[in-house]
Amino acid sequence: MIDLSQRSTTPELLDTGVPHAEVLKSLADLRFVNRWLGNRRRLGGIVLGLLDGIGAPRLLDVGCGSADLLEFFGRQCPRPLLAVGADLKLLHLQSAPLSVRRVVADVRRLPFAERSFDVVTASLFLHHFESEELAPILSGLFALARRALVINDLRRARVPYLFGVLAFRWLFASRVSVSDGLVSIRRGFLASELQTAFGRAGIPVRLEPSWPYRLLAVAERSQEDGHD
Repeated sequence: MIDLSQRSTTPELLDTGVPHAEVLKSLADLRFVNRWLGNRRRLGGIVLGLLDGIGAPRLLDVGCGSADLLEFFGRQCPRPLLAVGADLKLLHLQSAPLSVRRVVADVRRLPFAERSFDVVTASLFLHHFESEELAPILSGLFALARRALVINDLRRARVPYLFGVLAFRWLFASRVSVSDGLVSIRRGFLASELQTAFGRAGIPVRLEPSWPYRLLAVAERSQEDGHD
């Protein structure tokens, strides 16, 4: 049985380059995951709660893919939401809805001023990076948030991995999604690992497990630091 005691360093195929047709099928699979196998309602409840009381809320999702989560948040938000999606790959953003403002950018060099957004999110994105990269990435994302940074990612465990081995080939349209889905679980986090990354960045955070085998990390600014 595969060892899940440590985070894998195996790269995902989508990060190394695959044909455009496979990318589009993989993005469709990710939208399926977000809708049916993810925790978008719980994530949306947290994000919209943090935006509550803001007249013209501004939300940034980094590593947004085709921005389906931003579209979902926008539909749920009771006020007009300025939703900005940032992704390294233009092809991903070309599939995003017109309601989302799209920015091609590297998470290490995001073209936004500090505290440009009320809330910054990154969903199923942080696990793409090696452990030593996490603290500076988190620091950069937190600097952009006026109210909070919310991270949603995979909790590494044997149950979701075994589920993936048995089910991904039947659930996903892309062979890339089958391979990357299993690698993603192996690159996911234990709660202690994500807590350590925030600690190294000097960012207080609260962590909670979320179904199915997700970790939600919420780093809010204190009132003295600019929280409304």
